[in-house]
Amino acid sequence: MDLIHSVILGLVEGATEFLPISSTGHLIVVSQWLGMEQTEGNKAFEVIIQLAAILAVVANYKERFTFKHFRLWCQVFVAFLPVAIVGFLFRHQIKDMFSVTIVATMFIVGGVIFLLTERFIKNKSPSVDSLDDLSFKQTLWIGFAQIFALIPGTSRAGSTIVGALLVGLSRKASAEFSFLLALPVMMAASGYDMLSHYKEFAGEQWMPLVVGFIVAFLSAFIVMKLFMAFLATFTFVAFGWYRIIFGALLLFLS
Repeated sequence: MDLIHSVILGLVEGATEFLPISSTGHLIVVSQWLGMEQTEGNKAFEVIIQLAAILAVVANYKERFTFKHFRLWCQVFVAFLPVAIVGFLFRHQIKDMFSVTIVATMFIVGGVIFLLTERFIKNKSPSVDSLDDLSFKQTLWIGFAQIFALIPGTSRAGSTIVGALLVGLSRKASAEFSFLLALPVMMAASGYDMLSHYKEFAGEQWMPLVVGFIVAFLSAFIVMKLFMAFLATFTFVAFGWYRIIFGALLLFLS
């Protein structure tokens, strides 16, 4: 992997990880467009840029990392459990589903679901506008919704946000909880991948890893702030249409 590839993939990871448009799907597609094979070294690189995205969450929400928010982190853990259990039990089957066709199809399906969800909640007032008012029952339902993210192209952020919207969270609260829920999910996934590919780090050139890490962190940090500002005025409809158009384009090209 050269520096140009590391910059592009770091930017893609950071820009898409916390948006409801599937970072994994974009990374698969962009890697194929760049002609990059799924080598062990490239898998190690993906672990590094995912760790950068995790750090961006910590940097953006550092005020949440106090005992004052202990209840919230318990809720995050509860929401994490369903995907952790299902993901571990079916980890081999999940990896077999990684293909452009499946990613493209789930892009379209997810886009339609976003449009239908926005129509469903259009005239409803959210019952939770702050994460301080979140119940454990609501977090568990969000956790069940996150299981669908195990299908490539579905989007972890997308599935959790839709689940949160349907149980009464506001758009802002849905996005914020999705950010925080990313921490245990990505730490578990990255930790497992790091243990699986630790030998590749020793033989990998460090400059692309460092550059990719920095680019992924900065882009994720900025995109999270822009996303929250966007939701203060707009809905998720634009993301729904983006998913449908992008997915249709992928099917056409494949």
